[in-house]
Amino acid sequence: MKQVVFWGTRGALPTSLTSRDIHEKIVAALVVANGRSFRNRNALEEFVRGLPFAVNGTFGGNSSCVEIVTSGPEHIILDMGSGARPLGQAKIARFGVPNPQTYHIFISHLHWDHLMGFPFFAPMYIPGNRIVIHGCHPRLEEAVRRQMQAPCFPVDYSQAGAQIEFDLMTPDHPHYICGLNVIPTLQLHAGDSYGYRFESVDRTLVYSTDCEHKLEDIEAFERFARFFAGADLVIFDAMYSLAEAASVKSDWGHSSNVIGVELCQAAAARRLALFHHEPVNDDKQLARLLEETRRLEQITRGERPPLEVVSAYDGLILDL
Repeated sequence: MKQVVFWGTRGALPTSLTSRDIHEKIVAALVVANGRSFRNRNALEEFVRGLPFAVNGTFGGNSSCVEIVTSGPEHIILDMGSGARPLGQAKIARFGVPNPQTYHIFISHLHWDHLMGFPFFAPMYIPGNRIVIHGCHPRLEEAVRRQMQAPCFPVDYSQAGAQIEFDLMTPDHPHYICGLNVIPTLQLHAGDSYGYRFESVDRTLVYSTDCEHKLEDIEAFERFARFFAGADLVIFDAMYSLAEAASVKSDWGHSSNVIGVELCQAAAARRLALFHHEPVNDDKQLARLLEETRRLEQITRGERPPLEVVSAYDGLILDL
């Protein structure tokens, strides 16, 4: 494994910047500029790059879709939220048509925000492509086909040009796929969700979204600490604050940044990526959450090695 590319990082449903959001970013940038002038475009670009991320960028609005880049010829995709649309377009632009490709897609669960990108994933319509959809839900194929049935979508699943296969995986059992050991495990979420641990010769990545961690369930905490053990990167569902996850949104099937830090520290993981962002949280709120999480990690670290904390955003590329 070489890199991870985030194509969609929102939870529940896609969201987008509003005109008000853009207005506030422009105002914030002008306030910092404070009437200064710029010699040329390069100077202006340098100024913009120095602005806080919540001003000069955005965490994005596509729902869950992550790519694992390996040295091999096949493509690995985690979930097919709305981020699958730009991912598919990027693959077509890079490899062209016809140029058959193989895509391995791992599905965490069957809720719509993790499947809605399938009908818009351009490679599925190109003859010669092969798409293998991996998951642990017996109704996986039914769920993929159903969202493309009339009256929900104008293009029927039968019109897909690619060869599409479904692989029903066994939880807590290693599967050798694309040169990686892949281990799925059951997670607490309505309708069941599955996390995935990907192991290469020298790297380990854990994808664990749509999972609730009950504070009183010590056994489950220890199980996930083992599942995360030594990971170079843990992509973690941090949709809610700890207060929300433990009270008003208890049993909603999601976790918090605090639990993510605690689990990764217990697992001696190297890096934590906050993921599956709450749709109502804007860029300023998500940036503030990231800073709070980094402070939390620092004050609770003790004698452990530092845990690097990042917040995933659409377009983020992380080297493994």
